[in-house]
Amino acid sequence: MAELLSESEIRERADQLSEWTVEGKQLQRTWRFKDFVEAIAFVNKLVEPAEAAGHHPDIAISYNKVSVSLTTHDAGGLTEKDFQLALVISELE
Repeated sequence: MAELLSESEIRERADQLSEWTVEGKQLQRTWRFKDFVEAIAFVNKLVEPAEAAGHHPDIAISYNKVSVSLTTHDAGGLTEKDFQLALVISELE
């Protein structure tokens, strides 16, 4: 099981991520696209890296908005896995 990060480790890593925020025990970000088709295309790009990492985000889609939340459920909070996947997802735009 992945090890939970301390509050200071979470702040340090969050400072390195543009546009992601820490909300409780989750790392979150929302993207806006031209339309629904572009939003779904972005979500489809998430599949391979998430599957490769064995770490699957919670995703909410509302027309042209995609919200992604990361947390390590089995650890009960944020771990290095969440921040690593956030970096990969940020590069998909």
